[in-house]
Amino acid sequence: MKPKIAFLGVGLMGYPMAVNLINAGYQVSAWNRTYKKLLPLKNMGGQILKSPALAVKDTDIICTMLENVNAVEEVLFNEKVLNNIKVNKTVVDMSSIPPESAQSHNSRLKKLGIGHIDAPVSGGTTGAQDGTLAIMAGGEAEVFDKIYDFFNPLGKATLVGPSGSGQLTKLANQIICGGYLTAVAEGLTLAASGGADLSKVREALMGGFAESKVLQIHGKRMVDRTFEPGGKCHIFLKDLRTVLLTAENMNLDLPTAKTVTNIYNNVVNKLGLGELDQAASILAIESLNTRNSHKDD
Repeated sequence: MKPKIAFLGVGLMGYPMAVNLINAGYQVSAWNRTYKKLLPLKNMGGQILKSPALAVKDTDIICTMLENVNAVEEVLFNEKVLNNIKVNKTVVDMSSIPPESAQSHNSRLKKLGIGHIDAPVSGGTTGAQDGTLAIMAGGEAEVFDKIYDFFNPLGKATLVGPSGSGQLTKLANQIICGGYLTAVAEGLTLAASGGADLSKVREALMGGFAESKVLQIHGKRMVDRTFEPGGKCHIFLKDLRTVLLTAENMNLDLPTAKTVTNIYNNVVNKLGLGELDQAASILAIESLNTRNSHKDD
């Protein structure tokens, strides 16, 4: 018999992930702060609950997909929630939070006899819908192996190290993706300024070393000027700030991460576009060059 799943947080990413689990035959008990977002899951066979404490009751795997560490701690470490999680069950936190917070959560839950895996993801809403997420897991191999099949409807899970390692890998992912996003935005801005056809520029680049999922997905959004969020800029900026804080704690200097963070800070705080997709980095690059052209005048 498949384990029973509690799924806490059905936003842009969590909703399609919960759908894939239901479609794979799992019994899913779901909770979300905004209750109406849960309603479609009921028609698909999911059970929807009005509190996280009720959602986790009598389940085997408790999956959290929440916006930040404060939300995770508020929901997961609520006394009523903890009282309803049985010994030897497993919490899988798929939220993106600081590595040291994941380690702390693991330690606190271990004292209660509850397993913990930090398992943030990459792939955006497209990957969540298609069940092709890259899942970066940190924790004990025994705990990971016990729940491995749970990940299959969601994507490919890899155990990358002990507790907190999943979150460290996600930070590495954000540096790399941020660099790609910035480079694509700058490359397209350069091409557009010279009069090139951006759709053809992207098409040409897709055949060479510049080809990537970022160019494929976000590059198309930049060309088409469609910035409906697959991943919101303000959440990406939150992760980038965690990158810099983590690097500082490790006495590391990461110049690319600093540059990318500054660009997304401009998107969110100067342009006020934090709710847009990460492809909106091109708007910050364009804004910067508009200001520079005015200086020349």
